[in-house]
Amino acid sequence: MNSFNYQYPVRQHFGKGCAENALKEEMKKVGKQVLLAYGGGSIKRTGLYDKICQWLEESGKEVVDFGGIMPNPTYAKVQEGARIVRDEHIDFILAVGGGSVIDCCKIVSSQAMMDVDAWDDWYVGHNLPKEFVPMGAVVTASGTGAEQNNGAVITNEEKKLKQPLFGAFHSFAILDSDLTKTQPMKQVISGAFDTLSHCMETYMGKPQSTNVSDEVNEAVMRNVIKNIHAIIADPDDDFARGELMWDSAMAENGLLKLGKVTDFQCHMIEHAVGAYTDCNHGQGLAILHPTFYRHLLNAGTAKLARMAQEVWGVKSDVEGVTYRNADAAELRTIAEKGIAALEAFIKGIGLPTHWSEIDITDDAVLRAASDTCFITPGCCKQMSRNEIFELLKECK
Repeated sequence: MNSFNYQYPVRQHFGKGCAENALKEEMKKVGKQVLLAYGGGSIKRTGLYDKICQWLEESGKEVVDFGGIMPNPTYAKVQEGARIVRDEHIDFILAVGGGSVIDCCKIVSSQAMMDVDAWDDWYVGHNLPKEFVPMGAVVTASGTGAEQNNGAVITNEEKKLKQPLFGAFHSFAILDSDLTKTQPMKQVISGAFDTLSHCMETYMGKPQSTNVSDEVNEAVMRNVIKNIHAIIADPDDDFARGELMWDSAMAENGLLKLGKVTDFQCHMIEHAVGAYTDCNHGQGLAILHPTFYRHLLNAGTAKLARMAQEVWGVKSDVEGVTYRNADAAELRTIAEKGIAALEAFIKGIGLPTHWSEIDITDDAVLRAASDTCFITPGCCKQMSRNEIFELLKECK
């Protein structure tokens, strides 16, 4: 296990129906001017917007609107939010929504306090922001775990890049499973697969030897798989909704990453495709993962085989053989069966497995994505841009 320092700043308010009391309690600790950030308007259609405004006003706050944050938040939207924060002298940012709203607000929080461009400060100057407007999150779409960390994925339309930036941690996160009922089931499943992807990409990072973080991760992955099936069977299953919310938090609150350098190369490839197509994040990951892991078979055989058996319940064809005592040939067979099990799961829960299913067919787009993709250091195999292009074409 690698050495680490761990300190965690985000207070968690978890439970069905907890939102009102939790928000009012937190508002006692913040200033008067509150920026209410949200997405495309679903919180208005469902009545949640009116409830949040009422709770804020009952807490003595003045509400400033920042709506229209898109599913893949743009850098222009970040700059718009930062201007509002400065002009309205905002004391606190409240992000209500899923990962896109929350990610956008993290960078709004830092950009509003900076005299320089946040994108250039990170990608040219390699500087992390040091000052932030305080913020909190009310999660309505779980899966990204964005409320748990200070990383954000932002699309710079001018540069044709969809890449990570770093901003503020939230002081609190409200995880009320009732609020996820405002989301279409397709989005709930897509978000839950994003959680599974976070777990897998953490698990497949370096070192490839298994530590305690990985063993906890295996339990979280099994829980995600079980509860995706449960919520498909019964969309009103409050227990399953709550479990998936906490799975999402566990995947991104740092615990599963302790002692590891995480992979996340598949995420970076999907982000690059998203910069050119605006595709749904969870769907893009579902398309990529099986093919991505076939490209990792030689470098990550042992870990893929362990995941196959500990997470997917794959059995060896040879009596008494497991990933612990298999020879090289059988270990690879077990790993291949695990990838097949992942692919069957994706199909079974109704997510796409090819780009053509979401109308992405242009090789020029895939070439551009491979040429601009961020290459991560944690992947057990360092891919060339040509290999990434071949991988993307294999997903067509």
